[in-house]
Amino acid sequence: MSIPKEPRQLMINLMYLVLTALLALNVSAEVMNAFFSLDNGLKNSRGIVETNNDVLMSNINKQADAYKTEINEKYRSNAKEAIQIANEFSEFIEGVRKELFEKAGGPSKKDPKIPKDIRNKDITTRMFVLGENGKEGLGFEIERKVKETRERLLALADNDKDVEAALPLQLEAVPASSDKTSWPDFRFRQMPVAACFPILGKIQSDAKTSSAAVLNYCLKKVAGEDIKFDAFQPAISAPKGYVIAGDKYEADVFLSAYSTQADNISISVDGRSLPMKEGVAKYEVGTSSTGTKSYKVSINVTNPLTQKTDNYSKEFQYEVGQRSCSVQLDKMNVFYIGVDNPVSVSAAGVSTNDLRVSSSGINMTKDGSSHYNVRATTPGEATITLSGGGLPPTTFKYKVKRIPDPVALLGAQKFDSSIPNGTFKAQGGVAAVLENFDFDAKCDVIGYTVAYQKKRADVVEKTNAGARYDADVRDLIQRASPGDVYYFLDVRAKCPGDIASRRLGDLVFKIR
Repeated sequence: MSIPKEPRQLMINLMYLVLTALLALNVSAEVMNAFFSLDNGLKNSRGIVETNNDVLMSNINKQADAYKTEINEKYRSNAKEAIQIANEFSEFIEGVRKELFEKAGGPSKKDPKIPKDIRNKDITTRMFVLGENGKEGLGFEIERKVKETRERLLALADNDKDVEAALPLQLEAVPASSDKTSWPDFRFRQMPVAACFPILGKIQSDAKTSSAAVLNYCLKKVAGEDIKFDAFQPAISAPKGYVIAGDKYEADVFLSAYSTQADNISISVDGRSLPMKEGVAKYEVGTSSTGTKSYKVSINVTNPLTQKTDNYSKEFQYEVGQRSCSVQLDKMNVFYIGVDNPVSVSAAGVSTNDLRVSSSGINMTKDGSSHYNVRATTPGEATITLSGGGLPPTTFKYKVKRIPDPVALLGAQKFDSSIPNGTFKAQGGVAAVLENFDFDAKCDVIGYTVAYQKKRADVVEKTNAGARYDADVRDLIQRASPGDVYYFLDVRAKCPGDIASRRLGDLVFKIR
């Protein structure tokens, strides 16, 4: 589920600022939601294990109270310590989760249970692998605590080989084919923030399940091999909560308080019986379409003493996604000539280092790990193509347009056609204003003609170059008196990217 690639360390600070903008993109929502769905599922499974651990501890206490021996007291003490060790370890991981949540921007507006910067990979790389403020990455501390916790729990079970094989809390080996040299590097480098929560959640779940294995062992020691549990609940452990279309979805379906010697349990999924091995059944199903999938787990448990069979059923979900990519124009859904057009690109399931971006009809320059700046010179159509990292070439088409015509305004303000004399004389010229245009662009007035019509007098015309009044036009403006009419004719302006000037129209004002 990881996407391991070396980051460019010299760009970390800039990339952090740039990547926060990706939250505005509606990219791979299925995948991101699946991470938190999986994390919630793991949390629910932990709750089930904790409930059954309470039942186990209660049975151990009852047996130890009924038969007060040194052996029973020893294993009661071991059981309590196992719960405490698992709780302390889980609290440590919970602290790591909270720190990651805060480093990822804290609660998002849409869902306060999800942090803002869920797609960021540099936060996790620094926090877990590279380290910060002169300290080593947290992944190395997690690695040590996993080893230490496993050893402590196993010691409480007398280093029993069967218990050792049943403890899920352990570090998976770094594959020989991997270029990673350590477990933190392999597990957390370039992992999106969203993906780290279920990874940490699974480690917590493994600790709780490992303590359950120790409690099972202690219960056998205080109660004897014939004692069986009196309450059961189904649970699942899946390597990932989403899959690419065409891959297999796999999940371990098991009884949360189970024994590896159990022979009184049968498990089925959607009516199909699954083979059992040491109390665990493996469920596999092919995937061909995307979306949310569900399946129903049914577990039958036969009490060996009463021969009564109880059924426990529960429905589970997983999400099937596919590789997807997106190009987001950060300001408007069109490229404008003569201005900087910021663009963000992203591809789910593809490392930013593998993503290839090409274009036609425009010039693109990189402005961060996933940001580009586009400059256009010719109206028409432009294309941007994304490829690489297993993503087939995907092309996005966009229109290229001139900057919209600005509006000619007297003194850069809007006035009624009837204007007070003092207000009219106070203006210094004509401006070309771009209204409702998000880009940083300024149009310059090239020139215009002012026609002055006084009552019962001939029209006087003066031509003005530029936006501000020249001396002749200023003199004409200062002659204004109530009832006079002024015409600003053939106002022309030039905007960024223009080869020739544009005609903006005329303005007419009557002095009052």
